[in-house]
Amino acid sequence: MTTEHIKVAAAHVAPVFLEPTATIEKAIRFIAQAAEEGASLIAFPESFVPGFPIWAAVHAPIRTHDAFAAFAAASIYADGPEVRRLQDAAQRHNIFVSIGFSERDPASVGGLWNSNLLIGDDGSILVHHRKLVPTFYEKLAWNPGDAHGLRVAQTRIGRIGALICGENTNPLARFALIAQGEQIHVASYPPVWPTRPPEEAGNYDNRSANRIRAAAHAFEAKCFVMVVGSLLDEAACESIANGDKDALSVLEATPTSESFFVDPTGAVFGGSTMAQGLVFAELDLRRCIEPKRFHDVAAGYNRFDLFGFHVRRHRLRPAHFADMEGEGAEIASRLDDRQVG
Repeated sequence: MTTEHIKVAAAHVAPVFLEPTATIEKAIRFIAQAAEEGASLIAFPESFVPGFPIWAAVHAPIRTHDAFAAFAAASIYADGPEVRRLQDAAQRHNIFVSIGFSERDPASVGGLWNSNLLIGDDGSILVHHRKLVPTFYEKLAWNPGDAHGLRVAQTRIGRIGALICGENTNPLARFALIAQGEQIHVASYPPVWPTRPPEEAGNYDNRSANRIRAAAHAFEAKCFVMVVGSLLDEAACESIANGDKDALSVLEATPTSESFFVDPTGAVFGGSTMAQGLVFAELDLRRCIEPKRFHDVAAGYNRFDLFGFHVRRHRLRPAHFADMEGEGAEIASRLDDRQVG
């Protein structure tokens, strides 16, 4: 039975940049705090572990080899000990956890994905999503993901889905979640999104764009949206700039992200923040029903006889080995899916 009234928390917090163990410890402290304050779900930002690769935006690619190597070394496996600690914390505090992380590819020492996990209040992995397409300079750090994680989890607090940053601009990815009855949508973002040097006029306001995207999805899906961003602390800025004053000035001039909530009408409500800490909102899932009478794009306000949409939700693998047929293939399949409940 779904709980109609729930409290949720957006964790607008800075990671301990490139320190996965310390960042996990920080996440666990906020998980405990959110649970103590009555939240049933806590969401963390994009690539919270081990931080966002902003160096790809402020340095020439030829000068970022060392930064990439350090970022790859600090990234984590989806079934590694860091994730296990998060699962234990979710179970211990009886709270759902959504968290972004840079995921290492077991098939490649240099392969990474921009990923997000939805962890159940029993500690199980409900959804393991890899960002479909890295955005702009993110392609210098991450590989394209697949649609295996385009899933909405049916839980005791409602149907929960998530997309990472620019995926919230992708109407087909969003519709894939809408068509699964999504009621709570987590939209995770980085701390800043540099686009131009500070002396030039900017052509992209990340905060404004995030409000537009969140309102559009909430209004079309008739769901609640949790927008959760991050922030940069002084140590992260210094690490990213790496002694380059121009890079540091870009970071300082770029608008920071904001965490906030949007209701099924597309209106911002509840708390919002650009400062480090938790921000809360109360959700009444019954509010998702009435707007569906106006235009329900997953049901009566669509023409499925005219439009067709097919999603290939299998894990992409670099090779299929002939000597792993039968029992071996089943084992490989279980390994691919071991993060998914």
